[in-house]
Amino acid sequence: MEAFLDWLFDTVALPKVGLPAIFVVSLISATLLPLGSEPAVFGYVKLNPDMFWPAVLVATAGNTVGGAIDWWLGYAAKLAVVRFRQHRQHHEHEVEHAEHRPHPRKPHKPKLDKKYSRWMRRHGPPTMLLSWLPAIGDPLCTLAGWLRMPFWPSLFYMAIGKFLRYLVMTASLLWIPDSFWQGAGEAIRQWF
Repeated sequence: MEAFLDWLFDTVALPKVGLPAIFVVSLISATLLPLGSEPAVFGYVKLNPDMFWPAVLVATAGNTVGGAIDWWLGYAAKLAVVRFRQHRQHHEHEVEHAEHRPHPRKPHKPKLDKKYSRWMRRHGPPTMLLSWLPAIGDPLCTLAGWLRMPFWPSLFYMAIGKFLRYLVMTASLLWIPDSFWQGAGEAIRQWF
């Protein structure tokens, strides 16, 4: 296993591969896998300061493609649930006819959509501006697909949110002096 990890890190080493590695890491980190892409972007830009804008744009593209994958996963999951329910209702209907039972009332729609996504339905695709948030951004993209929010507007707002995240985080890590980050790290260490 150790040899595999060494090979993997040698393969995607930033100085050798560069922007393609940033794209892949950003794409993977936007799916439901827990991987952060900011260290890769920051490390690459720190090694090549003249590549600031290309790195931010490539990371944004990779992360947006990952968000689109999440959207389609949510959409496909919703279709699978709908098809399963239709199949089950059809089967129950056939059983009722075979046994000459009366038809029950139609089942109610699950409350999941109403309870957890009222605000997303109200605001629509602009909620994807929040897709950059840690821990909730990826599930937010999946939920947008589940709710069948329009794909292209959702992708547009996703890209804006993710671009602003990479821009602000990378710029702040580069242009705020290292002494500030060391002091902030020391203060956090003292709290814990």
